[in-house]
Amino acid sequence: MKILHIASSLNPAMGGVAEAVKSFIIISEKQAISNEVVTLDSPGRDYLQSDVTPFHSLGSSHGFLNHTKQLIPWLTENIARFDAVIINGLWGFHSYAAWKVIHELKKKHTVKELPSVFVMPHGMLDPYFQRAKERRFKAIRNRMYWTIVERKVINDGDGLLFTSETELLLARETFKAYNPKKEHNVGYGINTPPVFNENMRYAFNQSCPGLKGNPYILFLGRIDSKKGVDLLIKAYLTLLKAEKLTNKQLSKLVIAGPGLNTDFAEKIRHEVKRYPELKNEIFFPGMLTGDSKWGAFYGCEAFVLPSHQENFGIAVVEALACGKPVLISNQVNIWQEIGDSGAGIIEDDNLIGTASMLKRWIGLTADEKLRMGERAAQSFKKYFTLDKAVSNMIEVIGNTINEKSELS
Repeated sequence: MKILHIASSLNPAMGGVAEAVKSFIIISEKQAISNEVVTLDSPGRDYLQSDVTPFHSLGSSHGFLNHTKQLIPWLTENIARFDAVIINGLWGFHSYAAWKVIHELKKKHTVKELPSVFVMPHGMLDPYFQRAKERRFKAIRNRMYWTIVERKVINDGDGLLFTSETELLLARETFKAYNPKKEHNVGYGINTPPVFNENMRYAFNQSCPGLKGNPYILFLGRIDSKKGVDLLIKAYLTLLKAEKLTNKQLSKLVIAGPGLNTDFAEKIRHEVKRYPELKNEIFFPGMLTGDSKWGAFYGCEAFVLPSHQENFGIAVVEALACGKPVLISNQVNIWQEIGDSGAGIIEDDNLIGTASMLKRWIGLTADEKLRMGERAAQSFKKYFTLDKAVSNMIEVIGNTINEKSELS
């Protein structure tokens, strides 16, 4: 089976789509699946290098839809070479181009001659994005784009691929005229992380030298309002003041990830500087990769993410895989599995909930924290290994191809 993955970008700083595509390829090629990727990234990017998988980086994209004139001609010439196409993510020129090319080729070819087309929204059909106050302009833009383009991408495809049952159900609430042919909850996961070694500890300490070996709670993700970073800092400050009265230990807070140069990040860092209590308590080491990232995970007491919307939460699962309890909001779509496993603490995505989450954590005994960490590792093995999700996707794609072949 030969699969073409279409994505606007595979830049890891842009979020989970890049990780999802690359992870699928690594696992699926062990099962004799052949993959190619076409993106709108500029050629020569380090993150597009591979000795096995062909990456076609067309580049020269512009505008908020990342339009590039090279994509439609490339797809027209190449798309029929594949058994299946997976459109990764929405709200960009890449999804429209794939739909348009398939739509035109259907006039010249039989169904059997063209690949099956799947859309993997990666949470981009979540109603949060249409309801959030700070996204009013983007919500209007998306509603217009949905009416003109995206609903055709969704409804004309052979099926949608979701990472959780929660994501699947939420997608039904967002737009009118949402009528996909099939919906599949294939699940998702990550590769088992590398085993801890001292190089990881050293790399992280080099990235965050001010921490000086103190215990810490880790946030690792894009520095963005959607992730609830501002709530986390306010809740931390609230507890820091309270803990001085109760004489309990509140660990340091490490906020790692891309986006430190944004207006939002500048604002929250300015807020931190306003309070003397937060000096030498909160650290912003920037984006962590490789050994420094794994060192951050393995070295933390717990992982925290009070997000307002999280389709899956790769960093959450990475923490679980490292045996770390997770403190998350109930807007992270895998919260149910984590709660059922006793692998973390779940609260509402507001200031009260975030403060309660931290307070509940520091109220646990050392033995209770240790057992929660053990359950975290067990939860990863039960729910979130990537091999199972990839096998589910391959099965769905294969069944769809066979069904189309029988009908034609």
